[in-house]
Amino acid sequence: MPTYVMVGKYSMDALEAISAKRTDDAAALVKRNGGELKAAYATLGDSDLLVIADLPDTERAIKTSVELSRLLGISFSSVPAITVEEFDRLVG
Repeated sequence: MPTYVMVGKYSMDALEAISAKRTDDAAALVKRNGGELKAAYATLGDSDLLVIADLPDTERAIKTSVELSRLLGISFSSVPAITVEEFDRLVG
């Protein structure tokens, strides 16, 4: 299953609503879209979150990104990712 990296930025409203339940709701949303939440990190700097998720295809990655934005009030930029080993195989 393809891996996607999702970089998120909190809105002010989203900051006020941070909770473990909301995190669980986000993981459940990824699962409902046929995916698996592999990792999620809070970050410093230009972004606030880094989410790594496996999703079946680009269509469901887009759907998941938009639905997470609506659910959480966090704007996401999502990109596909492959391992360095897979990259080397493809272009080497």
